[in-house]
Amino acid sequence: MPLTLATKRRLVTAALVGPASIWLFVFLVLPFIAIIVFAFGERAPEGGYQAAFTFAQFANLGSRAAAFVNTLILAPIGAAACLLVAYPVAYYLAVKASPQRRLLLVSLVVVPFWTSLLVRTYAWMYLLGARGIPHLLELFGIENVRLINTPGAVLLGIIYGYLPLMIMPIYVSLEKLDHRLLEASADLGAKPVSTFLGITLPLSLPGVMTGVALVTILLLGEYLIPQLLGGGKVFFIGNALVDLFLQSRNWPFGSAIAVTLVAVVVVVLLVAMRIAWRVAGTRQVDLV
Repeated sequence: MPLTLATKRRLVTAALVGPASIWLFVFLVLPFIAIIVFAFGERAPEGGYQAAFTFAQFANLGSRAAAFVNTLILAPIGAAACLLVAYPVAYYLAVKASPQRRLLLVSLVVVPFWTSLLVRTYAWMYLLGARGIPHLLELFGIENVRLINTPGAVLLGIIYGYLPLMIMPIYVSLEKLDHRLLEASADLGAKPVSTFLGITLPLSLPGVMTGVALVTILLLGEYLIPQLLGGGKVFFIGNALVDLFLQSRNWPFGSAIAVTLVAVVVVVLLVAMRIAWRVAGTRQVDLV
């Protein structure tokens, strides 16, 4: 019996989506289910997981309040700082740069991803360490400047590490901008600031929200930058998880923190999507 066209389409769809779905189920869904189960258990006497059903791990989240506070403060600040630096760059690339130079400049934005974040962070450790910028400042008579192992060093590392992830979504939104709108605004006598606030910024908000959500979500689980540039003095949730799973071997408590972190990420993502949908629905500009 020959297969119908609809059946063939379903088989093709299953063949395309099936492998990825199986991969995600095995390596994402199943581990997360295990984490949820661990979160309601107890720490075994020798460390690890002991079967139980208790909410004690969630009730003890306050003992890691410093990690949550640092993460929930520095992650949004880092995302906002990335946005302030990224928007002018993306605007220049999409609106001001010539097509010949644009490809080269966009490539330069992506080039840092060709190098490991670990290597780049170690480079910042040297620059911010005693033999880097502080030593240079001493030559000019400015002594006792401490840059490494501070929240400022962590924030600088965050901006450097995540800036390309903020630039690209904004650039994509600005690249789709119809330049006739800018020309019409100028012909009608609008000042550049009014044109930017009334046309450019509203139409680029979907890219802004995508970049902010992407960077914020990744920063909520950041481990490497606080560990290397914060020196253990600036503690993120990611650092707390490494300590609980590998050092203290308190898997249930670490799982409870991980589940809470996932819940925070989901809330951030839902809020960003809601804002993006509202912006997309209310900021439509049509040319007649």
